[in-house]
Amino acid sequence: MTHRILYVVTEDWYFVSHRLPMARAAAAAGYEVHVAARFRRQRADVEQEGYVCHDLNWRRGSLSPLDSFEAIREIRALIRTCGPDIVHNVSLKPVLLGSVASLGLPPIVVNSLTGVGSLFITELGVNKMTRTVVQFLLGRLLQRTKSTTVVQNVDDQDFVAALGAPSERTVLIRGSGVDIETLVPLPEPTEPVTAAYVGRMLVDKGVQNLLEAFAALKDSRIPLRLILAGDCDPENPRSLSPDQLRSETDVVGIEWLGHVTDIRDVWSRAHFAVLPSRREGLPKSLLEAAAYGRAMVATDVPGCREIAIEGETALTVPADDPVALAEAMARMANDREMRADFGRAARELVEREFSADRIGQETVDLYDRILRHRASD
Repeated sequence: MTHRILYVVTEDWYFVSHRLPMARAAAAAGYEVHVAARFRRQRADVEQEGYVCHDLNWRRGSLSPLDSFEAIREIRALIRTCGPDIVHNVSLKPVLLGSVASLGLPPIVVNSLTGVGSLFITELGVNKMTRTVVQFLLGRLLQRTKSTTVVQNVDDQDFVAALGAPSERTVLIRGSGVDIETLVPLPEPTEPVTAAYVGRMLVDKGVQNLLEAFAALKDSRIPLRLILAGDCDPENPRSLSPDQLRSETDVVGIEWLGHVTDIRDVWSRAHFAVLPSRREGLPKSLLEAAAYGRAMVATDVPGCREIAIEGETALTVPADDPVALAEAMARMANDREMRADFGRAARELVEREFSADRIGQETVDLYDRILRHRASD
């Protein structure tokens, strides 16, 4: 019997970028894969994998009552017509709305929290009433007997436990992994030493702190270059605007590449990775940097510390501390031997714990286990 799984994600690009290895593992294990998302640019890429695409007309950045009601109605209708055995909601908004949409319907629900989102990271610009309502609703939904919660790091495991998610239905699966056969160690490029940040241009990713730290290094005449790879995010209120980013990067000579299709182009030019985020689920950018054999400078925060291990694969600093960040970047830039040692250790860690094959198998094992449990009931 072929089991059907429906992935509910916000955007097509996010599914392709972050969840494709998980879906490939499910398909290889015999699952029929369906994907519900807002499809704009990468529908053909998903269909080429042999998956069935379902359009959702929602906006990633909105949790307004009207938009949420319409999304719940749309997902509920899709579940009825698609008839999946498992609905796998990925990230906070799909977890909330996809879980509500599935109430009273047959599918088992798997909820993947890929970090806790900006709603829980900062006090600035956050509606406290919205946070309280979301926290209450999330806790109730994760407690459902037909719900299994997947987290990417131990800090988020503690977070969902505090909300009431049962430990016996909470599983730690660290991301989607990386393809260690395709992403292989690269030789260190020629000098000048170059650091690279890969990700969206968000305040909560620490981009403003990174700009401030690099400006300080420039004033101190530290011979270091900086590359930023990634887009601004107009649907995220915590995003820098393109004009703001251009004006700040031009002043200090930072190279902003925007979206990069082949991330190998970045790591072939960069000597080490930098990610000054306030919180992560499990940062794909650091996993890819590690797979390419790059050392890291990162914040000592949930998610980052899973891969950026102080004194082993990375130099770590407190969040929101541009001075400490600048010092760590300068230290990394000036120590070629440390970069080489950290890069080798980072690659070994990825091979040991974060390969796409390993993470994919852990995910499929979870699907198989919960379906066997339902059959036995």
